Amino acid sequence: MTHAAPGTRPSEARLRLLATATQIFYAEGIHSVGVERVISEAKVTRATFYRHFPGKEDLVLAYLREVHRMDREGIDAAIAANPAPADALLAIAGSIAHQIQSPGFRGCAFLNAAAEYPAGDHPVHQQIIAHRTWFQDTLHSLLAQVKQERSEAAAHHYVMLRDGAMAAGCLFDPALVSETFLDGIEGLVSTHSKR
Repeated sequence: MTHAAPGTRPSEARLRLLATATQIFYAEGIHSVGVERVISEAKVTRATFYRHFPGKEDLVLAYLREVHRMDREGIDAAIAANPAPADALLAIAGSIAHQIQSPGFRGCAFLNAAAEYPAGDHPVHQQIIAHRTWFQDTLHSLLAQVKQERSEAAAHHYVMLRDGAMAAGCLFDPALVSETFLDGIEGLVSTHSKR
């Protein structure tokens, strides 16, 4: 796959392909969307597609890296704006709740992809695990700053609450799901700080 040299911007066609794939894969699923559809909606030629992505799997991996980048930017911003670890944990939950209530919400892109790529040795599945490991580690670090004891268990609990909210948010009333999720995270952080 061609990548832009450090310090240079990726080509407009590559950005358009990735933006198109990101929108369609998230809205409709990965396996249900063919390369021809992405090429057509991105308004590029087949040759241009294959110059940037040797195959669909390369595009899927780029899509997941893009979603990871967006998630990481949001979480890094929440942490930067909230120097106290407990406040950062609540701010991250707030951004997740905001996402759940956003138009077109269809759950977690990584959980959705995991359902389509269940084989643990598949590169797409490994990309999903890498994202989840980063998220878990980020939460664990913040929770350990609140209180070291049982911080790993608390991070697992946080991730499970988040996963449940992401799944429920596209099935039930997103506002109610978000409220329930935020209550759960507030309780988790409060309980963790007192243990």
